[in-house]
Amino acid sequence: MRPKQPTAGPQEDLFRARLQNLVDPRHALVRLAGLIDWRRFEAEFGALYTDCGRPGLPTRLMVGLHLLKHMDRLSDEAVCARYLDSPYVQLFCGETFFQDALPLERSSLTRWRQRIGAERLGVLLAESLAATRRSGAVEDKHLQRVTIDTTVQPKAVTHPTDSKLLHRGIEILARLARRHGIQLRQSYLRVARRARREAAKLIHSGRPRQAERQVRQLRTWLGRLARDIGRKIVGSAAIQAALAGPLGLVARLLRQRREDRGRDKLYSLHAPEVECIGKGKAQARYEFGVKVSLATTNAAAPGGQFVLGARALPGNPYDGHTLAEQIAQTERITGIEIERAYVDRGYRGHDADKSRVFISGQKRSITPTIRRERRRRSAIEPVIGHLKSEGHLGRNFLRGTEGDTINVVLAAVGHNLRLLRAWLACLLACLLSRLTSAHQLRETPAQALSRLKNP
Repeated sequence: MRPKQPTAGPQEDLFRARLQNLVDPRHALVRLAGLIDWRRFEAEFGALYTDCGRPGLPTRLMVGLHLLKHMDRLSDEAVCARYLDSPYVQLFCGETFFQDALPLERSSLTRWRQRIGAERLGVLLAESLAATRRSGAVEDKHLQRVTIDTTVQPKAVTHPTDSKLLHRGIEILARLARRHGIQLRQSYLRVARRARREAAKLIHSGRPRQAERQVRQLRTWLGRLARDIGRKIVGSAAIQAALAGPLGLVARLLRQRREDRGRDKLYSLHAPEVECIGKGKAQARYEFGVKVSLATTNAAAPGGQFVLGARALPGNPYDGHTLAEQIAQTERITGIEIERAYVDRGYRGHDADKSRVFISGQKRSITPTIRRERRRRSAIEPVIGHLKSEGHLGRNFLRGTEGDTINVVLAAVGHNLRLLRAWLACLLACLLSRLTSAHQLRETPAQALSRLKNP
């Protein structure tokens, strides 16, 4: 059913005070809530609900919790706990009176993300940029020149090793067999745990050939376990359907070898979409996740450097083959045509309009203005660092390729709102400082006369 709508004129409560009378109206979060057009979300997401069934949770509540989560790098549980503690958070989420009980379960955030999807969540990014333009933190001219780059969004997986993956496969199959009442010939749990431990010790002590024996033993045990389960579920369509996915992943794991490359290689059993990407970093030679593309403002706007577009790129495509779509997405979100886009040398041979794309080291068609703006191309790297250290781009906990895209978009929204919140706080501090200085300089005639008599 459609989400609950707030009443047009809430009745006064004799025993409760309104939140707007309890909080400081100069607080950055209160001012930020006034800049966001909350009705836009209700209009965009309303088509996803039906007219029958249990009423859904208010759209402003769900959007507000997700914005706060990615602004302050919180988990779903932590943002729900903060909702109960702070009246500013409740006012930001659309409450009229202070609530002492949580109006939702933590899992409601997950189901809401799945219902909205990655494509429609781009509305949050567009509205964050619209709020920055209303506040004066960014102007239209700053959205016409952008910097585009790619990075890696790591997944919440451990560093993959053969012994770890094989042992994990044995644990998963043994647990599924116990759940479905399948009597196994042998579960191999105890010996597999010891073999994985021995393989790690041997690798650490510099004896890879002895460690390879333990890995081969683990591979043999996993194959036996998979074949044993496959034989005993023949004739049971329900159990075969339930175990088709795990058995398929185990078969894929048993086929792959260390020297294999490409998308078919499996690095995690609970996240098979994870890819191995090497970006040439000295501290992290390989990263396990998905490649993402980001577009930011090139010139330093008054409020900072904002993210204008964000996309997940499954399959680890070549950077140049993603540039045209990234420019199109940025123009679709901002509603302003891009005049110049600055990229690094990894985009050579790109698929975009060459007249408005400028690569580092390019010699032709370079004016002094373009040369000056191109020097700011590397300013996107600190933005990526802030997205990873202060946002959720550094470790993605959402499941599947859809979760990768959702996390990228929400991380970009959180970065923009962090900058906007800091801009509003700084603006207020400057205004109060100016007012204080003016008040100190203003004197009454009696004060002036007293100062003249007693210098």
